[in-house]
Amino acid sequence: MREILTFCVAMVAVVAPAPAQTPAAAPDYLVWVASEATDRIALVRFSTAAGARVEREFTIGLLPTDPDGPHGLTVSPDRRFLYITTAHGQPFGFLWKIDAVTSAVVGRVELGMFPATVQLTPDGAFAYVVNFNVHGDMVPSSVSVVGTDDMVEIARVATCTMPHGSRINPQGTKQYSACMMDDMMVEIDTRSFGVSRVFSVAKGVEVALASLPTMDHTAHSSPRTAHAAPSCSPTWAQPSADGSRVYVACNKSNEILEIDVDRWALARRFPAAEGVYNLAVTHDGQLLLATNKRAQSVSVFELTAGKEVARIATKRRIVHGVVVSPDDRYAFVSVEGIGSQPGTVEVIDLRTRAAVAAADVGQMAGGIDFWKTEGGH
Repeated sequence: MREILTFCVAMVAVVAPAPAQTPAAAPDYLVWVASEATDRIALVRFSTAAGARVEREFTIGLLPTDPDGPHGLTVSPDRRFLYITTAHGQPFGFLWKIDAVTSAVVGRVELGMFPATVQLTPDGAFAYVVNFNVHGDMVPSSVSVVGTDDMVEIARVATCTMPHGSRINPQGTKQYSACMMDDMMVEIDTRSFGVSRVFSVAKGVEVALASLPTMDHTAHSSPRTAHAAPSCSPTWAQPSADGSRVYVACNKSNEILEIDVDRWALARRFPAAEGVYNLAVTHDGQLLLATNKRAQSVSVFELTAGKEVARIATKRRIVHGVVVSPDDRYAFVSVEGIGSQPGTVEVIDLRTRAAVAAADVGQMAGGIDFWKTEGGH
């Protein structure tokens, strides 16, 4: 009996308590942003411990005396390259391919007038670029399709006046853009490189259109009512996380339209802040983020309820782009600033729905995309 008791005491003595679990270290988040007025491309690093700062930057362009105007920026799916549009050509702009690690120029291709928003297909094979033509005549423009391996424009799809907000669905089968001066959204089939459907987003006339209408360019008309100014003036077309919906930002009427892709019909409309401009969705499909260009803020919409649940003021005016981190924890927002002010990248915590950091970058910060995380476990 004494031997058994001694053995049990010994066993108790050698069984040590489990060590306390150390909290998981948060990763650093890295985003790229383009500053249109200074031709600077900045890499911004954010961490919860150190805040936000510019890690490094480089300049882009060809013009010796005037800004080339980097406007759109996207990161390739494999994170190896940046694709950046420079809009201020003579008269045409370019799409550039840049090595994300070395900042070396890998290639470039001349496109149309004022190439703006750009996004790649999920396989990285094609870049879709809207030729915004903001300074040219009020005539229909186009969407350029570029093969990214050799940086060759393989198609130029005629669409509408001042196309903007080029976004591709998660399946990679459709590209959407908003027609700022024609109150339309255009869908392009990525397999045929042609327009597949058109939708009117004019206030009170949100319906499918049979085709691209003939426009009275001399009168600067909308496709439906001659001599009428746009009522929606859409600036962005954002597919949902599953591709079943497209959200359209009506910059003039201050609302967001939800289009059912299968029915090709208006599903819902959300009241938005003044000058709603760019959109992004969280990867889990729960939230829609909207930059409010004239309201100096960013709105958070809960998509199930279809209503705004937070509005976060920004440090400076002229709010531009927004991108969400892969873990859906943070939103990174580009703010242009006014006058001699620098641009800003502001960081919003999507759990607390509060701004938590900011870093100054070049003037007129616009195109922004997420690159990668580092560290953490």
